[in-house]
Amino acid sequence: MIVGVPKEIKQDEYRVAMLPVGAEELVRRGHRVLVEAGAGLGSGISDHDYLRQGAELASGPAEIFSQADLIVKVKEPQRSELKIIRRGQILFTYFHLAADRRLTEELLATGAACVAYETLADDQGRLPLLTPMSEVAGRMSIQEGAKFLERPQMGRGILLGGVPGVAPAYITILGGGVVGANAAKIAAGFNADIAILDINMDRLRYLDDIMPPNVNCLFSDRHTVREQLAKADLVIGAVLIPGAKAPMLVEKEDLRRMKSGSVIIDVAIDQGGCVATSRPTSHSNPTYIVEEVLHYCVTNMPGAVGRTSTFALCNVTLPWVLAIADRGIEAAARDLRPVARAINLFDGAVTNKPVAETFGLPYSRRFAVQ
Repeated sequence: MIVGVPKEIKQDEYRVAMLPVGAEELVRRGHRVLVEAGAGLGSGISDHDYLRQGAELASGPAEIFSQADLIVKVKEPQRSELKIIRRGQILFTYFHLAADRRLTEELLATGAACVAYETLADDQGRLPLLTPMSEVAGRMSIQEGAKFLERPQMGRGILLGGVPGVAPAYITILGGGVVGANAAKIAAGFNADIAILDINMDRLRYLDDIMPPNVNCLFSDRHTVREQLAKADLVIGAVLIPGAKAPMLVEKEDLRRMKSGSVIIDVAIDQGGCVATSRPTSHSNPTYIVEEVLHYCVTNMPGAVGRTSTFALCNVTLPWVLAIADRGIEAAARDLRPVARAINLFDGAVTNKPVAETFGLPYSRRFAVQ
């Protein structure tokens, strides 16, 4: 199989979808690997690093998309890439389709097999290809929140940990999954006061056992969310329904309860966001203000720390790239249930139920896992 690794062209995206060791492993198994020139530079990986492991350099995306059977990417296809996708081609990347109807429809029209990192799930419901980027985004959310709470960034002028005699910041984290837990861990290290909200009592009991004393675990309901918004200096949106649009937990009128200059970091923006006033932003222009509340809604947060994120991501994606390249997508889906769950679109049909339900599109059970 010919495996293509194009350079990421989404704004402020510095990750690459394959390390040189991945190229080496694929070549050893008899596959060809085409890497676009300069694809790894944002992560500190040179073209020579790939060439030494048997990869071939491609001059541009057109060369890769015209030849490759399997395209391995980090972010969803951009406008220029959609025009060169071929029917039957396998795309393996983050798609977050439930947040973007137009992208879904345009990919359906290509007839490609769209295999989504974020819905590759094991039998225990874990998301091994989403987890490392959720860890990065969770930790980054506190780093970014601390920065944008500073007054020159239009925040309240709050130091997360406070100082003797001055109270620390109060942080509300909506969601106790991987993002929320990592955010709480970093915020606790700053000595902030933290509340982490979730609807899963077993998860809350677990977090209560492992978190330090400055993290309070609360059951999430409408009243508790509103109470927390009034107290918070920083709110982290960290909710996830795999493959589906994020639930809306904060309405526009709720912002009036918040303090002027408080900050919302909506990590759920990749799946549509959990705040009614959230809209996608970029690292170059990350924030805007609604109702005197600063919103940070960057859709590729881990892209800013490209080297860390690339290694974390490729560590977990490579085994699945090898499985798909060795077997082909249909055999891989038959042999490996997580791969079957990851196929969102195939041959012009929606094969992921949450995506189909989000947009009212017909659902194909072709790869349904019992």
